[in-house]
Amino acid sequence: MDSLIVAAAQALAAGDALGALKRVALRDDAPALAIRGIAMAQLGDLVRAKMLLKSAARAFGPREAVARARCVVAEAEIALVSRDLGWPEKALETARVALERHGDRINAAHARNLQIRRLLLVGHLDAAERVLAKLDPSPLPPAARASHELAIAGIAIRRLRIEPARAAFKRAAEAAGKAGIPALAIEVRDAARVLDAPAARLLAQGSERLLSLDEVEALLSSGALVVDACRNVVRSGGDVVSLASRPVLFALARVLAETAPADAPRALLLSRAFRARHADESHRARLRVEVGRLRAALEPLAGISATARGFALMPHGSRDVVVLAPPVEVENAWLLALLADGESWSSSALSIALSTSPRTVQRALDALAADGRVQSVGNGRARRWMMPPVVGFPTTLLLPGPLPSD
Repeated sequence: MDSLIVAAAQALAAGDALGALKRVALRDDAPALAIRGIAMAQLGDLVRAKMLLKSAARAFGPREAVARARCVVAEAEIALVSRDLGWPEKALETARVALERHGDRINAAHARNLQIRRLLLVGHLDAAERVLAKLDPSPLPPAARASHELAIAGIAIRRLRIEPARAAFKRAAEAAGKAGIPALAIEVRDAARVLDAPAARLLAQGSERLLSLDEVEALLSSGALVVDACRNVVRSGGDVVSLASRPVLFALARVLAETAPADAPRALLLSRAFRARHADESHRARLRVEVGRLRAALEPLAGISATARGFALMPHGSRDVVVLAPPVEVENAWLLALLADGESWSSSALSIALSTSPRTVQRALDALAADGRVQSVGNGRARRWMMPPVVGFPTTLLLPGPLPSD
């Protein structure tokens, strides 16, 4: 390999994309195309970067399997950054196997780290942890090691294991410092801020206060009966009852928890669960049916008793009853939680990440756009959605993937 290619590769490793382009900008051989593609990705021109990397992969000969595999790994990273979740996963796994077979442990480890980051993005935490257990991070250079530690921190945060997340962020900051790339250090610093930002509101006995992730972790392990409006579940310790697919039952459970230990009036339950302004006998009959269903669903955790004016939630044992709600409650918050990362998403990628039908996602995006909460760029298949960062928005607890004991 000639000296210009080596110098350009060293510039890329140091985060100097312009320095790399100065050395190979006018060259069209395969190594130069690959370096130009990676440099354009670092500069943010992801469309041009993908074109250059595809050209480089075609230009490498049949005996240059390692070089072609490296191009595939670079394409996969660009797809991840551009939220192209439809990019073929099998291609990355094939490239990783090829790199491992030819002894390129650094890029093989980087490919596996990309697999972890994609699984984390779509909320497949169990699968991400299985892949993480197979990864030996020792070959990774400082920049890639920082990215690896960010993935570890992301998994820990989604699992609400805050101390391991703090330790991972600390290791990521140290690796970013060794890499000497200012943009990477800023990324790590910004990612770590989620630990100190408000993550939820605690509603109990008519009062409310903001909670950090540390406090949410402590609350969920306290044994209290928690009606979790971030995940639409009711939990106490390791026992979890999911009401995510039963919105009426969850609305009733939340009203009962907000008024506990007192009873909730029937009029309040009807207005919150059924949005009934003027209740008639049919509404009251439906309320009795739905409360019966909720009583059966919550039987392992609590009972529901009828009173003269309504119903009361009675947890088993001497448990406190609280509601855990997002700091800011808006419609379609599950979409805003993903868009709040500052990246541009296609509606198909949002559908994959949330395991929701594309039509449901598109309707939600249209409603948010009408309210001015999101904006789109491009047209047709190239259309992307984004939103400006919202200070204090509850991005963590609304993201896809289970919390402890789910």
